[in-house]
Formats: sequence, structure tokens, C-alpha cells
Amino acid sequence: MVAIKLPDGSSMNMESGVNGFDIANKISPNLAKAALAITVNGKTQDLSTPITTDATVTIITGKDKEGLHIIRHSCSHVMAEAVKELWKDVQVTIGPAIENGFYYDFARKEPFTTEDFAKIEEKMHEIVKRDEKVERIVMPRNEAIKFFKDMGEHYKAEIIEDLPEDEVISLYRQGDFTDLCRGPHVPSTGKIGDAFKLMKVAGAYWRGDASKEMLQRIYATAWADKKDLKAYLEMLEEAEKRDHRKLGKEMDLFHFEPEYAPGAVFWHDKGYKIYRKLIEYMRKRQENNGYIEIATPRIMDRCLWETSGHWDKYGAHNYSGKTEDNKQFCVKPMNCPGGLLVYKQGIKSYRDLPLRVAEFGMVNRYEASGSLMGLMRVREFTQDDAHIFCTLEQMEEECVKTIKLILDIYKDFGFNDVKIYLSTRPESVYRIGSDEVWDISEKALANALEHNGYEYEINPGEGAFYGPKLEFILKDAIGREWQLGTVQVDYNLPERFQLEYTGADNQKHRPVMVHRAPFGSMERFTGLLIEHFEGKFPTWLSPEQVRVLPISDKVTDVAAAHRTALAARGVRVTVDETPDKIGAKIRNARLDRVPYMLVLGQREAEDGTVSVRHRDKGDLGAMPFEQFADLVAREIAERHISPVI
Repeated sequence: MVAIKLPDGSSMNMESGVNGFDIANKISPNLAKAALAITVNGKTQDLSTPITTDATVTIITGKDKEGLHIIRHSCSHVMAEAVKELWKDVQVTIGPAIENGFYYDFARKEPFTTEDFAKIEEKMHEIVKRDEKVERIVMPRNEAIKFFKDMGEHYKAEIIEDLPEDEVISLYRQGDFTDLCRGPHVPSTGKIGDAFKLMKVAGAYWRGDASKEMLQRIYATAWADKKDLKAYLEMLEEAEKRDHRKLGKEMDLFHFEPEYAPGAVFWHDKGYKIYRKLIEYMRKRQENNGYIEIATPRIMDRCLWETSGHWDKYGAHNYSGKTEDNKQFCVKPMNCPGGLLVYKQGIKSYRDLPLRVAEFGMVNRYEASGSLMGLMRVREFTQDDAHIFCTLEQMEEECVKTIKLILDIYKDFGFNDVKIYLSTRPESVYRIGSDEVWDISEKALANALEHNGYEYEINPGEGAFYGPKLEFILKDAIGREWQLGTVQVDYNLPERFQLEYTGADNQKHRPVMVHRAPFGSMERFTGLLIEHFEGKFPTWLSPEQVRVLPISDKVTDVAAAHRTALAARGVRVTVDETPDKIGAKIRNARLDRVPYMLVLGQREAEDGTVSVRHRDKGDLGAMPFEQFADLVAREIAERHISPVI
């Protein structure tokens, strides 16, 4: 007999060799029907896996995050099976589950097109209806290599040949289709359901190596039910409307020149107004929280980046070149070393700490051309960086203050749904510093969160190479999640740069360094805001806040006077002096997403009023001009997300 402990704390004794289906069926026939897999002592396994020792068991269904992952992974196998049934000459390679779906890479002489999708989907639905049993097979290494070679699946054979000698080789079979896979999978294809859809086809190099052959990648999405699939497709449709690249062009905010400056932004007047306003906002926030601001060179000697560790870690992504005297310089990929050099100027006392040093530093990193995506992934960007130098005793409090500041900043932009992840140490080969230092750093961040009631999740192995970090995930207006700000605790760079301060004991001590960037990058945050607000920025952030619309030439002098008066209050205002009719002027202003329109006719000019319209709320009626000016100035000054008029 074995003791099976369940998530609710209850337990049951069952025969040795019992599997997940048996356990689920004993709990409830409905649970057995919904079960997809199990976790045994925290490890996810197939439902059919026998349990021979006492264990803590969780039944996984499609309602669970892990269950959805299994559905998607299993669905990728169904897609591969469908393709193989339709085109016998195709070779299958890899097909993992990814965020919101899955993909599979195929080797085929004739390229797939979206016109093939209906045929593939039809075959996939057929395979699901057949409800083929999914079986796990463990095969000796050489036998597995021969098995796939005999089938003409040379890519699979190559994968096995490159696996470690002690790797367990597992295959999964459903019907006449067998695939190399670690699993786990659903017990039968019928468990996948019919909530899936093929999305797009793209090229992909074998093993991501540009020197190897080009494969064809079919992307798809899969969900636990049709309701979730429908919601996801509707979200994608809405996301397309909000695409910052499309809106950036429509609103004349920015553009790119892939031929001359790939991955670098050309800001236009309106876009640059938003960019500068965000910096102005952050600068004020930092000043009010005890930060000083510096600026450091963009090009510095390679030896600096060797000292910091950035050259060894990111050498391939650095822009560098040699001068006539054979010195190698690097365009900075990070702001941190510059801040460290500023700290080293002059003797520091414990009385000087904490020292909070901010920098809006432009950095460059050579990202692969295929990964570039508008403002979201660029090669040149500005970080809202800051580095806090403090004592060990001050570190946790500084982390607490930094977390609060970041969350307050997000609230100012209407982001109240924020997840926090604690990313811990990467594998030893990818990090610097001792385990002892990492223990202290990770504990400090965890304490800063826990002592102040912030919920968080662990993201194991995803810390920076020099220290653990907090990652802040924002949810936008249509439910998408974006990773933006970070907080990082760093003992290692102060050690590498030999930073010191004189303590109260008159002895030399090493400061701790806390890195933080609430926006992450000005470019990415701007792109997020464009999509979040659909280009309809809050008034305080809009590049054009008010547009005066004179009905006739007879009121142009009054329109000009209103512009002057509003501009004197810090309002970004224009006058539409075109000969268009008032209906066209209103329509153009709405298309330009101007928050407020002031319709000015002869009557309004004479009695000192304006007819106010809002881009979303429509006609707000007439009011005295001075009253409007006061209200809009207050809305801007107080940074309201919603209009106050």
C-alpha cells in the first residue's frame, strides 16, 4: 500500500502501482473525466505513471496553468501528426508549447501557406475525434536513433545523438505517429478538445543557427475551451487595432529607417513631446525622493566592460571599434559602470549614504534583426536608470522605498494590476559572486516584499549575472502582460570596482548597490502606453492637449488669444486655421486623438465662452473660457487619467 496525500491535506491509502487516473476516479468520476496529468511530489507526470511510494499528488486539469501547457504541447503533436498524414515527405523537428499556444518546425521542400491551414485543422479535428491513446515509450539510445533514421526523420536522430549519454530517451506514440519528447502529455488525443486554431507560418533556422537550413514554422494557439479561444482571438483583433507601430505612423509620432539605422527610433515632434514628458515626470518623481542626476559618456574603453563583466557576458551584443592607437572602445550597453565611476570620485562617508544616483542614459545592444519589434525591441534605447549606494543595514529599507516608488509610478498611469517576480540566481556558469552573497541578496529582496505585504512569485534562475532582481509585470487595458521595471541587489560590482565608504568605526567598508529602472526603457514604456491608451493619452501626456476650432475667419483673433492664454498656463494648444467646415475640423481633431476641442463661433467670441468637446465624451456644452482654462490646467497639473470636465 502507498499513502497518497492530496492538496487539501487529506490522504488515502491505495495499492502500490496506482496511477493518476485511479486516484482521480476515487475522488470523483467528474475529476477523472477532466484529468490530464498529475504532479507527484512536485514533478509533473503522465496520468498513467504508476506510483510505488508514498507521495503528495495533485490532479491537473485544463483549468490549471500546467494543464493548459500540456494541452498545447499535446496539440503540437496532433498538428505534426496531421501534417505527416497529409504530406508524407515532411520531416518533423521540434514542437514546444509557448505562451498562448505552440509551434512546430517542419522540413519540407514546398513551403506551407495559410491556405493549407484549413486542411491541417480539419485533419487535426479528425485525430482528436479518433481519441487516439497516447503512450510513453522508453527506448535505448542507439535503438531510438535507428528508429527515426529508418523513418527518414533525420532531424530527430540528430537531436538524440546530441543528448547526454545518460539521458533517458522517451518517445510518445499516438495512432501511427511517434515523436521524440520528454512529455508529459494528455492520456488521449480526445482530451485536447477542439479549441485550437493555426495562426501563422514563418521561417526558422534549424536549431536557431543561421548557418543551418531554413525550416518552416507553423504557429498555433490552443485553449481549454472554445470560450477562452474566442476571447483570445478577440483580444488579438483588439491588439491589432492598438499596434503602436500602426498608431505611431497614423499619429505621426516616430518612424524607423531599417536601411540606415535598424532598431533605432526617429522621434517626430509629437512623439518626442511624449518622450520628454515622461522624462520630466520621472525626473520630478526622483527629485522628490532624494535622487541626484548624472550623465556619463556613451563610449568608454573595453577594459571598463571587462572589469564589470559585461564584455564576457554580452560581448557579441556590444557595439565596439578600435582607434588608430589600437585601443578598443565600446558603446555602452549598460549605465551601471558609469555610475560606479562617479561614486569613486571623492571619499565617501557613511553619512553620505544612501546615495541615490539617477541617469537617463542611452545604451546600445546589438539585437538580432529578427527580434526587433517597433519600440518594444530596439538596438538603441534610453533607460530610466538609477543606482542606490547604501550600507548593508540600509539595503532592505532602500528596497522597500524603491518598490513603493515603482508601484506608485505605475498607478499614476492607471496600472493597478501589477505582478512581482523574484528572479533568483542563474546557473553558476552564468553568474559572478559567491553563493553566500547571493543568499544575502535574495533574502533582502524577499524580506522587502514580505515585510510590506507584497505578493510575489519566484522566477528561478532568471536573475542578472551579478545579482537577483525583482521584475514588475503590468497588465494593460486588454489584459496583456508586459515586463517592465526591475530592482536588483548587487554586491558584486561594488567589489569589482573596489567601492568604499568610511564607516562610523572609521574603517573602510564596501557599499551595496541597488539597481532600479521603473520604466525599463523610455522606448518600450512609450510603446506600451500607445497600445494601452490606444493612442488616446491622458490629457497631461497628450502631445496636443487642446485644439481651438474657429468656425469662421471672423473669430481668428479670439482663437489666437485663447491659444496664448492657454499656452501661458502650460497647455499644449493649437488652432485649426484650415478653411475646412467645422464638422471636418472636429473629425480631424478626433482622428488626431486631441483630448479637448474648443468650438468657437461668433456668439462664443462675443460672450467669452467656448463650446467644449471631448474626443470620447463628445459635446460637453458651452462654458466660460476662463472656467475651461482653469479645469484643463488642473487636469494636467494633477495628472488625471480620466477627464475632469
